[in-house]
Amino acid sequence: MRDFLISLDREAKKSLQAQLREVLVTAILAGHMRPGDKLPSTRHLSMQLGISRNTAVLVYQALTDDGYLRTSERSGYFVNETVLEMGIYNSAVPSGKASAVEDGNAIDWTSRIVKRPATQRNIRKRSDWSSLPYPFIYGQPDQSLFPITDWRDCVYKAMGKKWLDAWSQDTQDNDDPLLVEQIKTRILPRRGILAGEDQILVTLGAQQALYMVASLLVNDNTQVVVEEPGYPDARNIMALRTSKLTAVQVDRGGLPVDDRLNGAHLLYTTPSHQLPTTVTMPQERRKALLNKAREQDFVIIEDDYELESNYVGKPVPALKSLDRDGRVIYVGSFSKTLFPGLRLGFVVASRELIDEMRALRRLMVRHPPTNNQRSTAFFLSLGHYDVFVRRLHRTYRERWTAMGNALAQHLPDVNVTRGMGGSSYWLDFQQPGMNTDILAAQAQEAGLFVEPGNVYFNDSENHTCLRLGFSSIAEERIEPGLAELARLVARF
Repeated sequence: MRDFLISLDREAKKSLQAQLREVLVTAILAGHMRPGDKLPSTRHLSMQLGISRNTAVLVYQALTDDGYLRTSERSGYFVNETVLEMGIYNSAVPSGKASAVEDGNAIDWTSRIVKRPATQRNIRKRSDWSSLPYPFIYGQPDQSLFPITDWRDCVYKAMGKKWLDAWSQDTQDNDDPLLVEQIKTRILPRRGILAGEDQILVTLGAQQALYMVASLLVNDNTQVVVEEPGYPDARNIMALRTSKLTAVQVDRGGLPVDDRLNGAHLLYTTPSHQLPTTVTMPQERRKALLNKAREQDFVIIEDDYELESNYVGKPVPALKSLDRDGRVIYVGSFSKTLFPGLRLGFVVASRELIDEMRALRRLMVRHPPTNNQRSTAFFLSLGHYDVFVRRLHRTYRERWTAMGNALAQHLPDVNVTRGMGGSSYWLDFQQPGMNTDILAAQAQEAGLFVEPGNVYFNDSENHTCLRLGFSSIAEERIEPGLAELARLVARF
């Protein structure tokens, strides 16, 4: 075996056994250990790394079972020659180097790429935000609130032999019937929506739902209306399909209903908690919007991304609950209430559209992972979701109140948009010389993560707005964090 240093981190979350396995597999796949190379004895390896011999034995045995290693009686362990047949080793490609390209023969991707999503303005968040003392980040969960034991039990239950057929087989383009039933009977009725199974489609988050709707309904001639400010990803998805994009400035009631909507074919809106201002569209305006859609014959995408977070008054039913023509495409997500990494959402729409979306989804990913679907279905059916939502609601309401009070105390001159709920606040400083991009950079140096608002605008450059999330910051850190932010703002 070629000499290389193995280093194990005893402070890491991974076990020493998992780390050792990962190091050895990586060495084999990268060609540092070649077929036929002999590995150190388990006794020698355990002494060298300061680990138990049993740990080394378990790793070697597991790699032998998986075909990476072979044993020879009284000779020890060797890298298995069959890794060549397994197709997991390529001696022709040196470790860490890509295949060589002859000079002058490199492909010209510039002339071939017809869409350039990488050039679009989008939300960027530093990956180590949780290390900052004051993470006013939006859309990230507070891990201390999540019922990990309940979720683990649901995953364990879903992985049981009894339910093996439910998640191990290829279901082609079908969803987990238990999850669809839970969405139909437990989630949608809370929003005032009644729908049949054939009107519901499970997606890889709301993002995939928006992309599929745009793929099916938008072309070069489609007039699309979005909110200003609004969700950047929705705007960018539509912009990949059409240049006829109209951004309508929202007000205290969300998206206005007026002549600017005339001629639209498709309209995207977030009526429950407008993104990013969090304001809620009143019932009268919702009815007016549906009447306008009927009069102008356009379709509405309702993105109900924070469907469980009203803190003032009674929850307002979804726009879809008032829809009598099938014009509203309702998009929901479990990302904000469970966790973003789950990547599960759903769409409610007319059966004809759902059929086409199901067929399109099959071409993309066939279906979302069935093990995640079944685990989520159990989490809902066993009542864990309801308990968790109540806990989130209580905690977020306290943080929402604390942030509102702290903003009034430390930034009294700032125009603060305070809706009926959500998990963030929208600030407009409206003062000469303010640049929230610069402010956000200075804030990070002072230990605060805040989000400048310019990316949410389509038709204008805006450097006076800021978004402050409170889902991932403890209540007791909100006031001192905003006091520090006020100190930075005073420099401007």
